[in-house]
Amino acid sequence: MPGFALSEYRRLVVKVGSALLIGEDGNVHRGWLEGLAEDVARLVADGHEVLIVSSGAIGIGSTVLGLNKRRARLEDLQAAAAAGQVQLVHAYQEALSAHDIVAAQVLLTPEDTENRRRFLNARGTLAKLIEHSVIPIINENDTVATDEIRYGDNDRLAARVAQLVMADALVLLSDVDGLYTADPGKDSNATHIPEVANITDEVQMMAGETRSEIGSGGMATKVQAARIATHAGCSTVITSGAIVRPLEALAAGGKCTVFSAAGSPAAARKQWLAGVLEVRGELRLDDGAVTALRNGKSLLPVGVIEIVGNFRRGDVVTIVDASGNEIGRGLAEYSDEDAQRLVGYRSEDIEAKLGYRGRSVMVHRDELVLFDNER
Repeated sequence: MPGFALSEYRRLVVKVGSALLIGEDGNVHRGWLEGLAEDVARLVADGHEVLIVSSGAIGIGSTVLGLNKRRARLEDLQAAAAAGQVQLVHAYQEALSAHDIVAAQVLLTPEDTENRRRFLNARGTLAKLIEHSVIPIINENDTVATDEIRYGDNDRLAARVAQLVMADALVLLSDVDGLYTADPGKDSNATHIPEVANITDEVQMMAGETRSEIGSGGMATKVQAARIATHAGCSTVITSGAIVRPLEALAAGGKCTVFSAAGSPAAARKQWLAGVLEVRGELRLDDGAVTALRNGKSLLPVGVIEIVGNFRRGDVVTIVDASGNEIGRGLAEYSDEDAQRLVGYRSEDIEAKLGYRGRSVMVHRDELVLFDNER
């Protein structure tokens, strides 16, 4: 396969590892970051939406605090993350602002992608940043994470973010140019694998461990990340970031390993919704709302005529027509209590009814699957 056709993927999540971002002196490698910022600027100019998942806060913070990262206790690493995150985001802000691009900091924990209510909150925030052409700089919230709950590496975090925002492609920038049949640092006969159609146990076993003294992830976690992302309909590529313009090199046909997704992110999300066994409530719609959904619209409060069941924001609810026929499922943007108060009202009335400015939809079209005549 001749490289990776980056131009074909509109929404991209780019993961940057510590070993690429941090220089030998323990500080941000400014020259490398400026090259990445130029790559991102060109992608944005070409109509792409880019999100960056970046490691490096603990490494930078360890330098600031004079810690030995490998020997530090958990609370020391959390303090290092707090000190380093400020400098990390500031470095991205400076590099991107040279191209008139605004950066934003987003810190996530596992619960933000696993808990459905927090999932919707995180998705909404990232969607608004994308809408305003702001580049989110995303990292795990290491200042509050513990050994028991943390992702452990940002490869898997990047895959969860790709799943969260329904990204078209996930680019994992590594210190190697893809997956090999064995660890190329230990086996001179290791062969590069340009494309993986299916991530089998054999493929997972080919991945070696990290050789970096800075990062926590290795090839094994990158393959695990690819498994998560491809299941969500997001193609994944592992390529070398150890050059000044890594995304430009990738787009020009640079060496890489591509893990292709079978379907689209939207199709994968809808397949998951259709297969959920635990449905908490029911929304009954008028004919106009059913027609709107068939035409690809989100579900507005004005089209709901009845709420049944007890559910919270983020729970899966079934959607029925006026006669009670099930037409689909979706993630509720409101609890049953708030939804009851909004039945039949227009979106502009939500603040007056609830006392706060809530979301304009009952179910967003991205979190909705229709069972028949779907568009």
